[in-house]
Amino acid sequence: MKFLRKMFTAMSLGALATVSLPAQNGAPRIIRIDNPKMTVFLPPTSAATGRAVVDLPGGGYSHLATGHEGFDWVPYFNGMGIAYAVVEYTLPAGNRELPYKDATDAIKKMREHASEWGIKTDDIGIMGSSAGGHLATTVATHADTTARPDFQILFYPVISMKDEITHGGSRKSLLGEKPSEADILEYSNELKVTADTPPAIILLSDDDKGVVPANSLRYYEALHQAGVPASMVIYPSGGHGWGYKPSFKYHDAMLNQLKEWLTGF
Repeated sequence: MKFLRKMFTAMSLGALATVSLPAQNGAPRIIRIDNPKMTVFLPPTSAATGRAVVDLPGGGYSHLATGHEGFDWVPYFNGMGIAYAVVEYTLPAGNRELPYKDATDAIKKMREHASEWGIKTDDIGIMGSSAGGHLATTVATHADTTARPDFQILFYPVISMKDEITHGGSRKSLLGEKPSEADILEYSNELKVTADTPPAIILLSDDDKGVVPANSLRYYEALHQAGVPASMVIYPSGGHGWGYKPSFKYHDAMLNQLKEWLTGF
């Protein structure tokens, strides 16, 4: 995947372009979109299930971890016949609407091209890690039906903006030094769950000191209370930010558990 990232950096692409690569072991068709900035990896047509995942890497709303929380996941999802898109969303830098617009536009773009790309319009999920998990849950709880995903995959997500459990860096980057109480409540996504919020799986480590597990626990409880199907897996160790890293002790177990969840509906 490093080769692909280098190639994209070196090429000047239009607003919507298909990049043709030599076919190797059923390599995916790759589509680069500039607005929002995302790369779509389509599995071979013969293996496609019609499902799609739109990924939002983490990085505290100050940078993007596009490797282990982004492009490194391509073979995993495409191997299951799932289309996979990595969104390099705009960092807020004082404008909290920018990342949200990129994320919702990405979902809309997937639905707009669903027929062309072999995607089912009602089977498009959102995935986010850390601060990307906050953005994913913001879309899941705030967007209207045109941009609301059909399921959520969340890795050690930031959920709340409340003082006692939030990730300070993410809140500062998104809401500023001194956010208002109204903004804190608006972006504490555990408070925004309704019966229309899509089903979710949440994966995290018990010893995460970067984003405390209470974020995930509160979101899971809110989903449960709203009658939204939700699963949560808490690994005993691993800390924060493991994503697709093979060095994560429970890497293989995590991949298997996620696959079981994805094939369960």
